Amino acid sequence: MHTSSIQQNILAELDHELATTRQVLERVPYDRADFQPHPKSMKLGQLATHIVNLLAFKTLFVTADGRDFLDPNAPRPGPSPTSSEELLARFDQYAATLRAALRASDDEKLTQNFQLTRGEQVLMERPKAAALRIMGLNHSIHHRGQLTVYLRLLDIPVPGIYGGSADEPGEF
Repeated sequence: MHTSSIQQNILAELDHELATTRQVLERVPYDRADFQPHPKSMKLGQLATHIVNLLAFKTLFVTADGRDFLDPNAPRPGPSPTSSEELLARFDQYAATLRAALRASDDEKLTQNFQLTRGEQVLMERPKAAALRIMGLNHSIHHRGQLTVYLRLLDIPVPGIYGGSADEPGEF
């Protein structure tokens, strides 16, 4: 659904991406959490956890005006999940928090700037809606794509994401 509301458009896109991401995360085999396809790659468990933790980061784009990576008092995620159940419970919790924050926002708030810094260095500054789409949704979609490659390498059926996959038929 496309409307003239920035908030409503992002919510619709977010709902689709969250449902798809959850389908991929449901297939993560925690007995293979240490799987690493290349020495420069994250381990499977780390990558899955990163995808989930990005939801909390996306919430900051909506609720805060900025984030300093060097701030010792900044919120940090808890310990890494050790099972699929823990991973999905955290995903559901963080997804609900993000949806609620976005519903409580509005187009005017989403056009205000968000600044990402590392001390005095400005890493990114853009409207909250743009930060949410570029550093939030696109970043998560990128990592979800990586995760589907891990699944393929482990011979785990990959769900259709934007249509079918080699494992599941779908429509475009």
